[in-house]
Amino acid sequence: MLVQNLSNTGRYFSFGCLIMLLNTAHAQDIKLFTTKDYDLQGPVKNCLVLTNYGREEFEFNRKGFLTKSVTRFNDKDYSITYYKYTNGNLTERRDEVYRDGNFDENSSMAHFFTIDTLEGTKINEEIVSYNKDLIDQYEYIYDEEGRLKRIMRSSPEGVDETRIEYSQEKGEATTSYFLNEVLLKTVRTSVKKAKDGSEHRVELTKEFIKGVPDKATEMVYNAVDDKLTEVDYDYSETEKSFVATTKIIYEYGEKGILSKVKTQTGGQTEIRNYIFQFDDAGNWIKQIITPENSYTTRRISYYEPVNETDGGNQQ
Repeated sequence: MLVQNLSNTGRYFSFGCLIMLLNTAHAQDIKLFTTKDYDLQGPVKNCLVLTNYGREEFEFNRKGFLTKSVTRFNDKDYSITYYKYTNGNLTERRDEVYRDGNFDENSSMAHFFTIDTLEGTKINEEIVSYNKDLIDQYEYIYDEEGRLKRIMRSSPEGVDETRIEYSQEKGEATTSYFLNEVLLKTVRTSVKKAKDGSEHRVELTKEFIKGVPDKATEMVYNAVDDKLTEVDYDYSETEKSFVATTKIIYEYGEKGILSKVKTQTGGQTEIRNYIFQFDDAGNWIKQIITPENSYTTRRISYYEPVNETDGGNQQ
C-alpha cells in the first residue's frame, strides 16, 4: 500500500481527532487512518466520541478506512473531513469548516492525490481552496523499498525540498530529515532487552531549529506496541546536551488495558487512574479518569455481516 498507516501508539488516552501529518515544517509521509488508529476493533461503522469540549464523529468503510470525521465544538462551529480511496489508496481529502453555522470557503481546502509509477513511485498532491485557488503542491518520491526519500513543496513563496536519509549502524536504524539541506529532525529506533527478557522498541526523536538541537523525545514500546514510557528533553546550551524535563510512565492491567499514567516533572509526580467499560465487541465505550473524575463516552455502531458475493468490498 503506497499510503502508509499510522502505528497504534496512543492507545486509550488520545481521543482528539487525528490530523494528517502533512504540510508542516516537519514534513511527513502521507498517512492513512483506520479503525486501529482510534483503538477500535471489529467491523466498526461509526464511532461518536462525547467529551467535555464537544463531540467527534468518525465513519469507516467495511475495510476499516476512515471516510469521514466531524469535530463539533457547538451546533454552529464544526469542521468535517472527507476521505476518498481508490484501490486502497487515498485519492482525495476535503476539509470543510463551518463558523456560526456558515460554510467558510476561505478556510476550507481540498487535497487531491495522484500516483505516478512511470519512473519509480511518486505521489502528487494539490491543495486547492474552495475559492478555487491553488494553495500548495507536493511531490512525494519513494525509493525502491517503498520508503519516502524526498518531498518537494511548491508554493507562491518558492520551492522547498525535504530529503529523508536512512542509515543502519550497530542495530540502530536512523531516519534523518533535511529541509533544504538543513537538518530538521532525526528518529533513531533500536531494540533493548527488558528485565523479563522481552524486547522493547526505543524511538528517540531529536528536533532541530536551523540545524541547532532544540528538543527531543524518547518513547519505549513493548512487543504489542503499548507505550511504556515517554521522556521529553530540552537542549541545554550550558551543558551542551539534552536535559530531561518530563517523564511519563504508562501501566497496564489485565488484557493490556491502560490502568495508570504517572507524570514526573520537576520532582513532582502526578498520577491518573483509568477505568474503562466495554461493549460486547471488546471496544471501550466509557473511560473515567481519576482523581478528577473526567470521562469520555463512545457510541459505536457496527456493520452487519455480508456474504462473500455481496457488495462488502467497498473502498
